[in-house]
Amino acid sequence: MRKLALSDEILMQVEKPARYIGGEVNSVMKEKNAVQVRFAMCFPDVYEIGMSHLGIQIIYDMLNQFEDVWCERVYSPWVDLDKIMREEKIPLFALESQDPIKEFDFLGITLQYEMCYTNVLQVLELSGIPLLSQQRDGDDPIVIGGGPCSYNPEPICDFFDIFYIGEGETRYRELLGLYKSCKENGQGRKEFLKMAARIPGMYVPSLYEVTYHEDGTIDQRIPLEEGIPETIQKELVGDVSHTYYPQKPVVPFLKVTQDRVVLEIQRGCIRGCRFCQAGQLYRPVRERDLETLKTWAVEMLKNTGHEEISLSSLSSSDYSQLPELLGFLITHCGKRNINISLPSLRIDAFSLDVMNKVQDVKKSSLTFAPEAGSQRLRDVINKGLTQEDILTGARLAFEGGWTRVKLYFMLGLPMETEEDIKGIGELCNKIAALFYETVPKEKRTGRVQIVASTSFFIPKPFTPFQWAGQCTREEFLDKAYSTRAAIAGQLNQKSIKYNWHEADASVLEGVLARGDRRLNQVIQKAYEKGCLFDAWSEYYKNGLWLESFAQCGIDPDFYTTRTRPDTETFPWDFLDCGVKKEHLLAQWHKAKEESTTPNCREKCSGCGASRFRTGVCLEGRKGLA
Repeated sequence: MRKLALSDEILMQVEKPARYIGGEVNSVMKEKNAVQVRFAMCFPDVYEIGMSHLGIQIIYDMLNQFEDVWCERVYSPWVDLDKIMREEKIPLFALESQDPIKEFDFLGITLQYEMCYTNVLQVLELSGIPLLSQQRDGDDPIVIGGGPCSYNPEPICDFFDIFYIGEGETRYRELLGLYKSCKENGQGRKEFLKMAARIPGMYVPSLYEVTYHEDGTIDQRIPLEEGIPETIQKELVGDVSHTYYPQKPVVPFLKVTQDRVVLEIQRGCIRGCRFCQAGQLYRPVRERDLETLKTWAVEMLKNTGHEEISLSSLSSSDYSQLPELLGFLITHCGKRNINISLPSLRIDAFSLDVMNKVQDVKKSSLTFAPEAGSQRLRDVINKGLTQEDILTGARLAFEGGWTRVKLYFMLGLPMETEEDIKGIGELCNKIAALFYETVPKEKRTGRVQIVASTSFFIPKPFTPFQWAGQCTREEFLDKAYSTRAAIAGQLNQKSIKYNWHEADASVLEGVLARGDRRLNQVIQKAYEKGCLFDAWSEYYKNGLWLESFAQCGIDPDFYTTRTRPDTETFPWDFLDCGVKKEHLLAQWHKAKEESTTPNCREKCSGCGASRFRTGVCLEGRKGLA
């Protein structure tokens, strides 16, 4: 029987003990002595967030299919347990075996958002692993990072031994095989890292040097070893229907953010919104086979007992066999009282008809993401959504019985004007007025509710807006106040509620998103001062971050407010995400011209992703170069 790492006395002191005991349904147990590689997979945030992440479930399932590997899970201890572990000197442990992370061969950390970076240092410190890669020796695990933030790994590169660039299903077997070979041949950590750097998709930051111009921009990136690549191309799964997918996902003991079966129906997006990093990183769009999805759905529901299934995609409406898939799920799930969740749908007659048929819809709330208040600005960002689309969708929703509409917008987008901000209030008012025009008085159950939420625009690497300047905190807040005033001035203002995001955290996220190697020292200093769980507003300490920048002699504005010249070398330019920089630059100029680009199915824009010879790039085309 397993011995828990935490005593009953300690478990009784923390908020949710189930976060730390493991033993969940479908978690994988193996004999330690029967495997040669032990891998701890970490999501650097609280258990409920990490357990909801599909990517970790996929890698966890894949690695545990290898007989010689045991993959276990670890998450950031919440603040209550963090305090106890430091006081009692309890090392961080994996959920399955309850063994200290320090004893593992690998610590894999997924980087889903920039605001988790201090949590990475928490995980390392509590594990007893030196924070800096250069200080580790043969007794320490190999620390490997992946996920969307690894497409600009430079702000945290000193803390990692390797970054895996791209989709995790393709190269782990080769990497772990190399590790075993090095162990058998008595080759140490440094030799392993040098050889790992030659595996496609692997970036070993310690083997590269970066020099800077006097103005602080990057001059050169120099490989320090012969035979390692100057440019590292992302790894990509060509056939997403015949690859690893967890048909027995781990079922948590407590309620988590995504407490349901998640069925990923496709990867990538055809839309090309210019602000969206995921839409570029995961190109080209690759659909999963319909029959495969049917089989997986049935198996996952059977193996978990979940009472809800969610279709995962950046744009579910663009999945070409969505009607057939939903028809099957409605029949299968309807007999078993299983809810179907449909995020990322475009609101049209088909989608609303489907929503009427699935069980989890309470006819209360629908979500639109216009992103901008005017058609001009929606063209700038290439949203591919007109005001007519939005109003038609709202009218259909009201006719179908919905009374609450959520609208998501961004403030601070490139080329934004005061008129665009006023347009947010005007669009909300038009939708509210449409309700009263559409629904007869005798059929209304109350006033329509329009909930408008704004987040602040953050330019991200590998998007056409990577050249754009970002607003200051004060500019962001001015825009939020202007939006609130515009809404308050509308005829239907009592039907409109307005929420906005925090400005301080958005500015820091912008710094970390486009930062370079000089930010490692700032992140470490902020962590040492007590910054942790920065993604949680109640724990975010902006003052400590500003102190850290000042003490390191680094101006955060250098990374945010500047509009970059076309010729600037970015910290992430040594990575190849499949979309050419020339294409992104052309899209940046088209944005300035307020010119739109068709989606991938309407017309190929020549982004560069066709080199992978898969997915939407091959639809209806032969002999594609």
